[in-house]
Amino acid sequence: MSRRDQITLSDEERAELLDSERVVICTTIGPRGWPHSMPLWFVVRDGEIWAWTYGKSQKIKNLERDPRATLLVETGTEYTELRGIQIEANAHLVRDPDTVFEFAKELTVRYADGIDSIEGDAAEGLKAQVPKRVAIRFEVVREASWDHRKLGGTY
Repeated sequence: MSRRDQITLSDEERAELLDSERVVICTTIGPRGWPHSMPLWFVVRDGEIWAWTYGKSQKIKNLERDPRATLLVETGTEYTELRGIQIEANAHLVRDPDTVFEFAKELTVRYADGIDSIEGDAAEGLKAQVPKRVAIRFEVVREASWDHRKLGGTY
């Protein structure tokens, strides 16, 4: 077995990492051809990463021009602690207001401590954001993962 195979995350480890980490770095191709990397909060839905951002953001302009994106979720400080996932994805921009609103509620619940639903004024506040926002569904094309803890301190 290759070292690459030894450190690849299992499906369960992948799910745990994505559940525990709070930021995905999304890299798109900017207008001058340079990578444009920005952090996003995210939710995993049916194995795919979803995020949202302002419809006028550079990320959205980039994805309208070229839907390819690379996503990175990584954790660890020392080399022997590093774990992560890099995903090459096709981005699908979702502008349907009902879908964006439902996603916004799901995202808010994930990042707000102790809240398990969004109702009343909080829901109305999110609803007011929907016309300005675009949800992004990242369809996985290719994935690479690593967990250097599996190396047992040797590298």
